[in-house]
Amino acid sequence: MDVSKIIAAHLLRIGAVFFRPQEPFTWASGIKSPVYCDNRLILTDVAARNDVEHAFAEAIKLHFPEAEVLMGTSTAGIAHAAITADIMSLPMGYVRSGNKDHGRQNRIEGKLLPGQKVVVVEDLISTGGSAIEVVEALREEGAQVLGIVSIFTYGMQKGIDKLESANVKNVSLVTFDVVAEAAAETGYIKKEDVQKLIAFRNNPSDESWMEA
Repeated sequence: MDVSKIIAAHLLRIGAVFFRPQEPFTWASGIKSPVYCDNRLILTDVAARNDVEHAFAEAIKLHFPEAEVLMGTSTAGIAHAAITADIMSLPMGYVRSGNKDHGRQNRIEGKLLPGQKVVVVEDLISTGGSAIEVVEALREEGAQVLGIVSIFTYGMQKGIDKLESANVKNVSLVTFDVVAEAAAETGYIKKEDVQKLIAFRNNPSDESWMEA
């Protein structure tokens, strides 16, 4: 079976991706969403965790074979970066959301040398803003950021455009579309709900998908 379909099945099974098109969630921004994603649940499921981390390792070997260091995003990407780095026998560290207010006031934790080739490990890509901030922080310290690996991406055009403009390559293990199709195939959602989900993905601020 395709790796993306395996990961999609795990995400649905453990409730890491939760679809509710008939009763949307409300994001902090006020946007009505038919999906809720909590990839932290992966860490507490051994089968899902093993498949995700080994898929990360294979994706990095394939797309970023020159990787020298893995850097997790704080906080969701830290554990995934650590486990994947262990599988690959690579050093790892992580990037804080902001500088510490004490000690050495580090933002980047772990040893990072100028010119080192880094892959960022992230759990979720939506608009891409937080991941790009991490990439920029690493670049400011002289790192050569090869790209990002993430578990799940919504595939929102806004996120795609942001990553492209920042010259950042993202490789996700599974996409929103694949998980939606898997949910319909298993009867988790109705077949006709897939088009609603895709309409939301295409333009989250347009709530007309709820009336489709």
